[in-house]
Amino acid sequence: MGDYVRKATIMDADAMRRAMTRIAHEICERNEGAKNLVIVGIVSRGVPLASILASEIESIEGTRPPVGELDVSFYRDDISRSIVPVRHATSIPFSINNANVVLIDDVLYTGRTVRSALDALIDLGRPRTVQLAVMIDRGHRELPIRADYVGKNVPSSHTEDVRVHLKDIDGDNSVTIWEDAAKKGGLQ
Repeated sequence: MGDYVRKATIMDADAMRRAMTRIAHEICERNEGAKNLVIVGIVSRGVPLASILASEIESIEGTRPPVGELDVSFYRDDISRSIVPVRHATSIPFSINNANVVLIDDVLYTGRTVRSALDALIDLGRPRTVQLAVMIDRGHRELPIRADYVGKNVPSSHTEDVRVHLKDIDGDNSVTIWEDAAKKGGLQ
């Protein structure tokens, strides 16, 4: 991977907060409230987003849905066989059987992470539904996967990298686009 240079900030903290509030309202409307709803964040940035989403739903419905963490490292099909994935803890201390699971991640790109997450979830139980929420949908799908709830659609090129920054991890809440400096020069 080349050296990336920051190209633009496309969402600040306020825009991200508004997007999460809107997604929470859409989830509550589609599921007729928070009953039988669980939120599962994909490690790593999906986990804090899951907590934020659960808090937003609680402020709307008065009930906080359970929140879990899902590590998909060993379910991935797009990592080299010679690379040993870093294992994080999956922590879902509730049953997903017959639940409406909202799976959340930061960026939807090829769809391979979500496919891995679906495989991991099915190993844990049989949910009634699995819905997908993402902060950013940047396109370029390699698999037939789409998000049910999207904070922002960001058309991007393959030479760009869309990054969701979260205060707990990165020190601020924002979404930025970075471009591979080497590839950028070759495209102009």
